[in-house]
Amino acid sequence: MSLPVLIVLHQEQSTPGRVGYALRQRGFALDIRRPPLGDPLPHNVSDYAGVVVFGGPMSANDPEPWIDEEIRLIARTVEAGTPFLGLCLGAQLLCRAAGSRVWKHPDEETEIGYYPLRPTAAGEEWAAAQGAVWPRAVYHWHREGFDLPKGAELLAEGDAFTHQAFRMGPRTLALQFHPEVTYAMICRWTTRAFERMNHKGAQAPHEHRAGWFEHDHSVRLWLDVTLDSWIGRAGNVQRMATVNAV
Repeated sequence: MSLPVLIVLHQEQSTPGRVGYALRQRGFALDIRRPPLGDPLPHNVSDYAGVVVFGGPMSANDPEPWIDEEIRLIARTVEAGTPFLGLCLGAQLLCRAAGSRVWKHPDEETEIGYYPLRPTAAGEEWAAAQGAVWPRAVYHWHREGFDLPKGAELLAEGDAFTHQAFRMGPRTLALQFHPEVTYAMICRWTTRAFERMNHKGAQAPHEHRAGWFEHDHSVRLWLDVTLDSWIGRAGNVQRMATVNAV
């Protein structure tokens, strides 16, 4: 039996969205944990084919004990060489695990909606090697950014928040944006958190929906290729683990 993927979510109604669906399509079972609601985190990451930590409305700098537990989980995952994917808060927690700073924008800017994405030269080379094409714009929902960890390779940049995507080796990937969002998720987020539309730099709900129709196809194609490169398919991961154990 193939190893599952550990999914870390941060709200009761949160889902892994398109990322979860794509992982199931690749043959992985999902072990979903919600640490803010009391779910324990596993100690042994070798029991998992990969770990994905998603976003949430909290800060990576918050003092809650579960924040520190997630940071320790991420550190164990990276050290073990288990594939790790951090999305928004998950990327920021990876930065904290790597000793980098997570900070609010000095001008109180936010990115809530679709914003341009610019791959770096390293990002273009990385995408070309796996046959991916970066989307021109991606979906954001955050008010904090991060310093690039020491030794990390910056893959993509943005305007208000420069560091948008980076990797630390072939199996550790961090994205400030949300490639997992579906149209239903965008409608739900812009309804339940409508007050966030008043934050500096945030887009209006109709701009979120229009952005999805304009950019989602290219985001989905990019995500499919990126997930294949990051974790592959369940049978392939299992065979590789067996070879490495011999």
